[in-house]
Amino acid sequence: MLLNWTVMILYNYFSAMFVGPGYVPLGWTPEKSQDCMYLQYCKVCQSYKAPRSHHCRKCNRCVMKMDHHCPWINNCCGYQNHASFTLFLLLAPLGCIHASFIFVMTMYTQLYNRISFGWSSVKIDMSAAKRDPRPIIPFGLSAFAASLFALGLALGTTIAVGMLFIIQMKVILTNKTSIESWIEEKAKDRIQYYQTGETFIFPYDMGSKWKNFKQVFTWSGIPEGDGLDWPVREGCHPYSLTIEQLKQKADKRVRSVRYRAVEDYSGVCCPVTKGVKTFFTTPCTEEPRIALSKGDLILATRGLKHWMYGEKILDSAADGGVRERGWFPRKCVEKCQYDTETDQPVDGEKKNR
Repeated sequence: MLLNWTVMILYNYFSAMFVGPGYVPLGWTPEKSQDCMYLQYCKVCQSYKAPRSHHCRKCNRCVMKMDHHCPWINNCCGYQNHASFTLFLLLAPLGCIHASFIFVMTMYTQLYNRISFGWSSVKIDMSAAKRDPRPIIPFGLSAFAASLFALGLALGTTIAVGMLFIIQMKVILTNKTSIESWIEEKAKDRIQYYQTGETFIFPYDMGSKWKNFKQVFTWSGIPEGDGLDWPVREGCHPYSLTIEQLKQKADKRVRSVRYRAVEDYSGVCCPVTKGVKTFFTTPCTEEPRIALSKGDLILATRGLKHWMYGEKILDSAADGGVRERGWFPRKCVEKCQYDTETDQPVDGEKKNR
């Protein structure tokens, strides 16, 4: 049984790794040219982003139904390998629970044969068993330590990977991805902030957990659809989610603040020369850092107490349309002072956007 767990775990692990998530074809455009107005354009892939697809900086491609980039499989989790990845997250804890049971029972039976109870103390003799028959496999102090260490790894894997499985099942049963859950949260915040009176309904929820489940898991192992066109619930626009993404992108431009670099920054993860607080509060994320030179302009979109995230303003003719986005220390920049009132949108304009 333990070998069966191992085979199934490795099969789904390597399937998720080598099958991959599926990528939007380079140069892809929707069948109807008028639908391009609802989609974002990817300058790297030279194509429009299909519904539910996102560009991955690690894979350097637009991934169909991207959930996240997983460093453990060195690939994205998306349309084609979402089922294999989720099965791996299920089977790994089950196999570890089985292994934990074996470790616990082994240590219990072996220690039971070596424990002697005195009047004032309990003694454990790890040299040999005090009862016959002798064990087939010798169990000494080193074997006990190795079993205890393996038990800790098995329990840790069960808890950590099991929590990831629960998170994945929650988004699968609502037919979402982790990214789409975040987009839905931002949609609610945007509507509440601007008080537009809109009601955002996630378009890909089929209204039934079983129907949502079948969108990912099939008997053939091949997910439904082609990864480019998706069925939507009744009453929703086919591009409801992409339209919301465009609104959030426009809102980000409105809320962004322009900063100018006053110190050079090399782009290292934990800069020593930028202060102790900056060093120890570096963002715990895979998002990149951007190098700054004195005088660079940056549009900051979000930030922490000692770090900020934004996009460097580059000359589009010189950089070929490639954007540089990432984190940088807050102490390396200062907010730009606008020369005229027209350079900065007024609060009323932002509110009506």
